[in-house]
Amino acid sequence: MGTIRDNWRILLLVVVLIASTFALFSPTVNAGESAGGAGTASEGITNLQYGLELSGGTRIRAPLVGVTAEEVEVDTADSRDVAREVAAELDAADPSDVIVRSTTQTTATVEVTAEGVTTQQLGSTLDSLGYSYGSVREGVTEPTRAEVVRVLENKINEAGLSGGTVQQVTTATGGHFILVEVPNEDRSDVVDLVESRGSVRVDIYYRENGTQTTREGVLTGDDFQNIGTAQESERGPFVPVTVRDQAAEDFQAAVVETGVAQPGGTTCTYEQNPAGTQPCLLVIVDDQVVNSFGMSPGLAQSMSSGSWADDPGFQLTTRNFSEAQTVSINLRAGELPARLDLEGEDGGTSSFISPSQGESFKTDSVITGIIAVLAVAGVVFVRYGEAKVALPMIVTAFSEVLILLGFAAGIGYALNLPAIAGFIAVIGTGVDDLIIIADEVMAEGDVSSRRIFQSRFKKAFWVIGAAAATTVIAMSPLAVLSLGDLQGFAIFTILGVLVGVLLTRPAYGDILRVLLTEDR
Repeated sequence: MGTIRDNWRILLLVVVLIASTFALFSPTVNAGESAGGAGTASEGITNLQYGLELSGGTRIRAPLVGVTAEEVEVDTADSRDVAREVAAELDAADPSDVIVRSTTQTTATVEVTAEGVTTQQLGSTLDSLGYSYGSVREGVTEPTRAEVVRVLENKINEAGLSGGTVQQVTTATGGHFILVEVPNEDRSDVVDLVESRGSVRVDIYYRENGTQTTREGVLTGDDFQNIGTAQESERGPFVPVTVRDQAAEDFQAAVVETGVAQPGGTTCTYEQNPAGTQPCLLVIVDDQVVNSFGMSPGLAQSMSSGSWADDPGFQLTTRNFSEAQTVSINLRAGELPARLDLEGEDGGTSSFISPSQGESFKTDSVITGIIAVLAVAGVVFVRYGEAKVALPMIVTAFSEVLILLGFAAGIGYALNLPAIAGFIAVIGTGVDDLIIIADEVMAEGDVSSRRIFQSRFKKAFWVIGAAAATTVIAMSPLAVLSLGDLQGFAIFTILGVLVGVLLTRPAYGDILRVLLTEDR
């Protein structure tokens, strides 16, 4: 029992190393969702997950299009009326581009998310409408950013892009960006997915008073109760949908009134002869017509008789399967309240790292780690010339790396280049601290007495403890602030320092005591 009591730090280190090895290699460990906040891919014999730099993929970082007026005095007016009034005064916006959020009983924020609307235009519009306000600024509100993150996450999931993540990023200057990372996907595919506003509606194109006209939005995204996946049929690709009961009656009445549901059905020639076509249903995605179609005799009959509304399902057909997938994804994910600004002056960027390049980064990281190991081992042996001092030092230092890797595998943290840089920094600071311990213990001559050893070790531990505290304090802002990749570097540096101070360095002290003292 005395041996166990005296060497419990060494035993604790062994237990933690066994647990870390289990987390790193055991197939029973399910990392689940990435805790690193980055797109991930898991591969190889370990349970480690890798970020974009090491697995390849696409990263998009962009602000949102929009301007916001704060503290707008709206009294008791209906927010929808305010949105319509503001949109009517702005040529570039329609009511769906104006978001009015109440902040108190008499004030609200008014956001305009249409492209090309400036703060001056929004201010002038509010002045002309008689609404007083506090200020007008670039950007959108926090609830809108959160809604964008939710919709983009849904889009990525519906598109089947595994490992893709979306998050808000705030810069040190207060700028707000949306960061999208999708591993193993081409840049163009991801840009097309996230750049689309996702607005889907059904219009009716028909003749009224001798001229062709369009009744817009007879069905919008909120009117669909169930949306199926894109499917192929002999008539072409389609998305099966079910309309909500509240909207079904109005839609049925509209198609009958406009002549789409006439006896014998209708044949649509909108694309070939828009001036001479019979009434059509138009599927509109982001204000672009993706298909036009008439109505079969059977469906027209059920519409005319009013029985369709009892079972309000039909098919949204498209020209090709890709468009059907887009319609299905947009309907399932919802409409983005604001578009990502990839071309503005505020720094929207997108980048792609090929899988082969990511594999190259991974290989280079391993080589860098091996070089670091050899360099540290060489310096330590040259410094002390005693294997019983140097070998435990090297083994202890690299046990910290194994513990950190096990931790990353256990929680599913996506390793990226900054995180690996943190690992290398941990090796460096760890060896520094172990050298301080060895120097302090051995520098003043004979250390065969346990009492003398403990006295010198405590003195050295105060030094490395103070240095560790300084490192943790210095790195904490980077770990807390949303500074992208720097966060991973800071987190693993802090974690490595804590593991060293609380676990590995005390264990190294016990190892030295066993090896150097006679009254153990």
